[in-house]
Amino acid sequence: MKDKPAKGSPPSPATFINVQSAITGLRGRDLISTLRTVTRHGLRHPVHTARHALALGGQLGRVLIGDTLHKPHAHDNRFNDPAWSLNPFYRRGLQAYLSWQKHTRQWIDESKMSEDDRARAHFVFTLINDALSPTNSLLNPMAVKELFNSGGLSLVKGLTHLLDDLRHNHGLPSQVNKQAFEVGRSLATTPGSVVFRNELLELIQYKPMSEKQYARPLLVVPPQINKFYIFDLSPSNSFVQYALKNGLQTFMVSWRNPDPRHREWGLSTYVEALEEAMNVCRAITGSREVHLMGACAGGLTIAALQGHLQAKRQLRRISSATYLVSLLDSQIDSPATLFVDEQTLEAAKRRSYQQGVLSGQDMARVFAWMRPNDLIWNYWVNNYLLGKSPPAFDILFWNNDNTRLPAALHGDLLDFFKHNPLTHPGGLEVCGTPIDLQKVTVDSFSVGGINDHITPWDAVYRSTLLLGGNKRFVLANSGHIQSILNPPGNPKANYIDNPKLSSDPRAWYFDAQKVEGSWWPQWLSWIQERSGVQRETVMAVGNQNYPPMEAAPGTYVHIR
Repeated sequence: MKDKPAKGSPPSPATFINVQSAITGLRGRDLISTLRTVTRHGLRHPVHTARHALALGGQLGRVLIGDTLHKPHAHDNRFNDPAWSLNPFYRRGLQAYLSWQKHTRQWIDESKMSEDDRARAHFVFTLINDALSPTNSLLNPMAVKELFNSGGLSLVKGLTHLLDDLRHNHGLPSQVNKQAFEVGRSLATTPGSVVFRNELLELIQYKPMSEKQYARPLLVVPPQINKFYIFDLSPSNSFVQYALKNGLQTFMVSWRNPDPRHREWGLSTYVEALEEAMNVCRAITGSREVHLMGACAGGLTIAALQGHLQAKRQLRRISSATYLVSLLDSQIDSPATLFVDEQTLEAAKRRSYQQGVLSGQDMARVFAWMRPNDLIWNYWVNNYLLGKSPPAFDILFWNNDNTRLPAALHGDLLDFFKHNPLTHPGGLEVCGTPIDLQKVTVDSFSVGGINDHITPWDAVYRSTLLLGGNKRFVLANSGHIQSILNPPGNPKANYIDNPKLSSDPRAWYFDAQKVEGSWWPQWLSWIQERSGVQRETVMAVGNQNYPPMEAAPGTYVHIR
């Protein structure tokens, strides 16, 4: 497909909760404090409040006589049922709700609160207004229809699901049927073997799937807060199989799920373990150089490793580096970051050191509140009001397969967001060596996601600029996970590309071209150019010093 100019305004950075919020946590006291600020402002400025209350009352009066004043957002699927526009009762209820939303936003925008307080207020009231949506009640027309169609059975099933989630899912609606998948049987099934294991990781080498293979291997490094098999969900969307079928010798890191005994594992500990795994890849393949690929926090880890190797003058071991939705520049402009202060950071550190780890459930809860209509209220309606079981969806199964962070690494990540150390030479020290990314002259390929709420695309773009060497950046038309899981053949896939990087992500975007299809083939061409000569495939896995220990996906992926 011919390239087209990228049209429209550049996508905005994340406006709600992001990865910093998940790492730091959101305290209820901070949200309540914002509500107190709003209440005090309302009491101190009664004229302002009365004016908006009268305007809202006037609109509600027009709603009662049948006027249709507002339309839901074009991408808001909550009100797709025809009853919301055709039934007089539901139409009035929807119009009243939209009028309330509009006037709360206007009240905040026109208030005399500070800009930061207004941003906090918008954030809190967005969460409140989403929770108060009429679709979340038993009067939801879909719930009423299901109640009559099932003879009341939907209500019984919904109550059963609610009680089960209160007992086993920390009170949040289940997002996926966890009995539908099994790691090693229906997910993560690409043949391979664990060829190395240390205390922190298992190294998996996959069996080749091509007649010839390139000399330099690829080592994939997933984030420490997730299991590795997002790269190998099923054959149709497996990045691992895509790499293998195109001649790349592929190795995968499977991080151990830590417990309180491992509270002292910090970023340096992970970098040392990763360096050991990288040297095993070199020993097995006979290659002096290795390609590194890191996703999310895995990208931060491979950047720290490269900075450490550069300081030791051993950077020649790395042939290239690929960063998937990874933050190296931790400055994120989002209302949620306004809740983060010194006291919040210290409280978060103290909690994790007391417990030894940061719970995966705690992080998952914050991630869910990033997009509450999609990740909470959607399942509230499906599971409780309609009485249906959550879907069997492999990505959601992986997303709910939570892992923990050791306290020391959690503290390192909190300091990373507090100080943004990689933006200046020597700001971060790893394994006793200062890191200067501008001296990391390895060629790099970076991928961001337009709709990524976890690592906003403009921060991922700025992260690319911190690196030395030849740099590429592409912007996928997806969110955090779908930007990675982007196989060729997806009819919805496209990406924004501009080989010429500028200092301003907006300027880069306006000069970029829209390319139809997945970014995987472009990355493949890029890495194959840097992978050395092709040779006859060696089918054996491991070698004499590192023999196969057990079949993939190994042991660590199963640790709960």
